[in-house]
Amino acid sequence: MNRRWAARLALVAGAGALLVPLVFAGLRSVVLVGVGLAGVVVAVAGVWWVLAHKGVIRVLALLLAILAPVTVLVLYAFAGLLWVVLVSFALWALAVSVGRSALAEDTGRLPERPAAPPEHPFLIMNPRSGGGKVARFRLVERARALGAEVVVLDPGHPADVAELAGRAVDAGADLLGVAGGDGTQALVAAVAAERDVPFVVVSAGTRNHFAMDLGLDREDPSKCLEALTDGVELRVDLGYLGAAAPQAVAAPQEEGAERVFVNNVSFGAYAAVVQSPAYRGDKARTTLQMLPDLLTRHSGPRLTVRAGATTIDMPQAVLVSNNAYLMGDPAGLGRREALDAGVLGVLGVTVDNAVQAALLLRGKHGPGLTSLTAREVVIDADAPDIQAGVDGEALTVPTPVRCRIEPGALRVRLPRDRPGVPGAGPPTDWRRVRRLALSLGRTAGRREGSPRGP
Repeated sequence: MNRRWAARLALVAGAGALLVPLVFAGLRSVVLVGVGLAGVVVAVAGVWWVLAHKGVIRVLALLLAILAPVTVLVLYAFAGLLWVVLVSFALWALAVSVGRSALAEDTGRLPERPAAPPEHPFLIMNPRSGGGKVARFRLVERARALGAEVVVLDPGHPADVAELAGRAVDAGADLLGVAGGDGTQALVAAVAAERDVPFVVVSAGTRNHFAMDLGLDREDPSKCLEALTDGVELRVDLGYLGAAAPQAVAAPQEEGAERVFVNNVSFGAYAAVVQSPAYRGDKARTTLQMLPDLLTRHSGPRLTVRAGATTIDMPQAVLVSNNAYLMGDPAGLGRREALDAGVLGVLGVTVDNAVQAALLLRGKHGPGLTSLTAREVVIDADAPDIQAGVDGEALTVPTPVRCRIEPGALRVRLPRDRPGVPGAGPPTDWRRVRRLALSLGRTAGRREGSPRGP
C-alpha cells in the first residue's frame, strides 16, 4: 500500500472509530467513554496498591484491579454495546497503525552505505541466549560456512567477551559480531567502537531490543548473518556509564573506566530488585516482596537526577537510554525513533499514591513522569554506591554516576534486506496524516493521469 492510500485508510478508520459509537450508541457513547476511563483509572490504582502494599491490602487491591475492567465489560454487555466498543477499538488500532506506517518515510532511515564483505569476521555466540537459538537456527554452522571465525561461549566457564573481541582484532579480525543478549552485545560493541571495526548484531537473545530498533529480523536470527555477504553499514550512537569502581557484580574493569550501553541504564526500584540474589530464582515473588519498601521510599537510596537544567528529586525509578524512547504514541512504546539523534533519553518516575499512579496514564504529560533528552545525565544519591541495570545486566557503581552519549560511535553492519528500518517511525500526527492524504492525492493524480503538456 502506498503512502497516499495508507494515509486515507488511517483517516477513514479513525473517523469510523469515532462515528460507530455515535451512530449506534448516540448520547450513551459519552457514558461509554466515561465508564471505560473510570474502569482504567480504578484498575491502575489497584495495581499501584498491589505493588506498594503487602498482606490483606494487596489481596484486596488485586481483586479491585481485576474486577474493575471486568465490571466495565459486563456493563457494556448488559447495555448491548460491547460490540460497539470492540469495533471502535479495532478501528482506532488500525488507524494508528496505518497512520504511523504512512508517516514512516517522512522520518527517513539512517544514512547507510554499501559495505564490502569482511575478510576476517569474528563472532561470539552464547548457546544459552534466547532459550537456545544458536543451536536451533544452526548459527555456528551457517556463520562458519560464510567464512567467519566463531567462538561459542561455555556456560560452565564464564569468559571475558570484551577480551576475546580485543584479541580477535589484534589477530586481524576486521568485523566483530555477537549472537546473544543485549548485555553481551554492549560489551563487544564497546570494543568495536574503540577499535573502529564494524559490528554485527545477531538477534539470538530473548528480547533483542537493540536488534528491533535496527530493523533486524528477530524471529529468524540466521538472516542477520546476511550482513557478512550482502551488507550495508551505518553509524549509531552509544551510551556510556561512568563509574569510578564497579563492584564485583559486573566484570572487573579498570579504575575510571566507562561501561557502554546500547539500550538503557536503569536506577532505583527495578535496578534494586534485579540485584537481589533471590531474583533469578523467583522473579515474581522477589519483586512483590521488595517493591513496597522501594516504592514508599522505606528502603533504598534517595536519588537525585540532573539532566541539563532539570533536576528530578527522589524518583523511585530512572531510565537513561541511548536515544529517547517514543512516549507520545502507545503503538511505539518500547521503541526508539532514532539511534543517531545524539541525545540520551531520560524517564523519571515519582509516584507517592494511587492518584498519581493513575495520572501516569497521561503519558509524558502526567505529573509523576518526567520525560526529557540531554547529552549528559548525572545521578547522585545519599549512599556511596547504587545499583544499576545496564542493558539488563546487574551492576553496582559508586555515586555520583555520569551517563553520556557518544554520537556515531559504532559502525553497524546490517543485511541489505531486513524487515524493518532503524527507528520506530514517528508518533501518529493526524494533521500530517491529513495533509499527506490530500497533497499526495493531488500530486499522484497528476502523475498517474495523462500528461497535460510540456
